[in-house]
Amino acid sequence: MTTVTAETASDLNVPGSASGSADDHEHSRIRPAPVTTPEVDTLVAAGELLRALAAPVRIAIVLQLLESERCVHEIVDALGVAQPLISQHLRVLKSAGVVHGERHGREVVYRLVDEHLSHIVVDAVTHVEEG
Repeated sequence: MTTVTAETASDLNVPGSASGSADDHEHSRIRPAPVTTPEVDTLVAAGELLRALAAPVRIAIVLQLLESERCVHEIVDALGVAQPLISQHLRVLKSAGVVHGERHGREVVYRLVDEHLSHIVVDAVTHVEEG
């Protein structure tokens, strides 16, 4: 883990972290506590996860799976999107570790891997709705 301070943040190109520029900002008198930044590999993996969630159809799928596990045709019916497109988005979510599919006879039932990811999606949607 890396600790980011006002001195080291300038190396990361964080706005307002270059020497002197923070003094021009109205909050310059408040010194934030150092932020512990995860390793680069963790940040890259988090970015890839966020990219996997960055499509409106995938957000809608996550919201559907938050309610309950579902098979592909149930997601298709709920969202009104073509089955091949839903399957393609489910593959992206599955490869990113967001959803897990379990075969039940001829159908695959999908569920969220954990609720942490659904919180990200719900919070993003709520943030946009609040304006």
